[in-house]
Amino acid sequence: MKKTYKTVDLDCANCAAKMEEAIKNINGVTFASVSFVASKIVLEAADEDFAEIEKKMIKVCRKIEPDCRIIL
Repeated sequence: MKKTYKTVDLDCANCAAKMEEAIKNINGVTFASVSFVASKIVLEAADEDFAEIEKKMIKVCRKIEPDCRIIL
């Protein structure tokens, strides 16, 4: 499954790169892209694990950029 999310208050490209790397390191993620300019995250993972991976994605992103919100 592939899904795109909008980000709000993502402050810098460096934070976006850190978020992308952290998401890619989550078990089950097959593709991840975080775009500071477009204010979006693209996540691809197996359908059966997607809900759990989505929760982990939000958690790692908050750890890196606490003010950033991900619109589900």
